Amino acid sequence: MSSDAASGLASGSLIFYTAAGILLVLAFGAHVVHAVLLAHGRRLAAAFSPSRQPAFAGAVSGSFVEGRDAAQAAGLEPRSAAAPFASGLTVITAVLLGASMLMRAVVVGRGPWGNMEEFTVAFTFTILVGYLVLSRRYPIRSIGFIPTGVALALFLYSTTLPNEIVPLVPALDNAPLLTIHVGMATIAYGIFATSFAAGVGYLAQGKTDRFGWLPSHKVLDEVAYRSVIVGFPIFATMIILGSFWASIAWSRYWGWDPKETSALVTWLTYAVYLHARNQRSWAGRPAALLLVVGFGMVLVTYSGSLWFSGLHAYSGLS
Repeated sequence: MSSDAASGLASGSLIFYTAAGILLVLAFGAHVVHAVLLAHGRRLAAAFSPSRQPAFAGAVSGSFVEGRDAAQAAGLEPRSAAAPFASGLTVITAVLLGASMLMRAVVVGRGPWGNMEEFTVAFTFTILVGYLVLSRRYPIRSIGFIPTGVALALFLYSTTLPNEIVPLVPALDNAPLLTIHVGMATIAYGIFATSFAAGVGYLAQGKTDRFGWLPSHKVLDEVAYRSVIVGFPIFATMIILGSFWASIAWSRYWGWDPKETSALVTWLTYAVYLHARNQRSWAGRPAALLLVVGFGMVLVTYSGSLWFSGLHAYSGLS
């Protein structure tokens, strides 16, 4: 590729990245407005028309809960004037980030996650895509401010990181393995972000469904479980592939490097969640708490190279 073409793609990638950041702020804001409108709008409706309280209003029980559960099981959810903007802006943001990453990948000749800035952008992208995919199947837009908020925080952090294209450190200088191994990590991380959002929602709802504007605890539990069912084997495969790469780069499969150790603890946390969810004494709130802990470990694994010295290191970090 000529230097002019590479320079043009790099500039295009930066433009799309910047535009995506602006739209991500708006998408997060639209999700917040959507949740606020649902919460306050339903309360007002219940106050002025108690005999005709809608199925999604307030903290309800009995036939109202059954009606809401039936509606949510059918993929229906309460809407607000901000709902179309929340979904549309998130979709456009994901498309722009994806385009930015694709251009970057062409320039660098590998997966666009060889340094911390690239990896953070990829993490942001997979959070948005994971949320969008699950929100098409489940009525979870009212908790969309959680995954989009996490994505926005990561994006803002990425703006503080160096984005120059520099040579990879020797251990990472394996384009096929880097593309697949780190790519699988970002996919799993993004999926786990939605399970985290569902876990937080479940902790707020409880089994009594305190808030009518939130998805029911049954829907939240299902979303969390489906997210982990998809993300868990991807994460496990990533660890196995990482061990294979370690044998090539460092002549050993496992060395208890901080990044390896935190990844193993993360995997074990989600393994415990999958077991706990099917146990009566652990189902519900304890399982949801494990999702919060699990995503905390995801963040530790993602940022481990910043806090602990080890063989895992990203290029482009000062």
